[in-house]
Amino acid sequence: MILHGEPGGRPIPVRVELARTDSERERGLMYRNHLDPDAGMLFLFPRPAPLAFWMRNTLIPLDMIFMDPDRRIVGIVENAAPETETARRVDGDSQYVLEIAGGMSQRWGVRAGSRAEFEGLSVDAAN
Repeated sequence: MILHGEPGGRPIPVRVELARTDSERERGLMYRNHLDPDAGMLFLFPRPAPLAFWMRNTLIPLDMIFMDPDRRIVGIVENAAPETETARRVDGDSQYVLEIAGGMSQRWGVRAGSRAEFEGLSVDAAN
């Protein structure tokens, strides 16, 4: 997938694993000790909704990038603290959430209103 950060900035390629099913979304990035700076997990939901995520059994800080059906970034939770059950959410409905290493969204200049492209990904099969 490709993230677009600051206007005029270069597109940012991100290698993603897909979380399509309820069980894949529930497990997410739990129990991992490391996430490469160019990697993440893309959570796919069948329709837009107010989404919330927690960090139970997640060992590394993460940025959570919430996107609408048009892949516009609705909001970002930055550096979510590991191993907590606090619900992390943004205002508005989202259909996709990208989790990346904590601090990367700021480093890349990605913010609410930025866009993403799902190149080479089939996102229609979320259950």
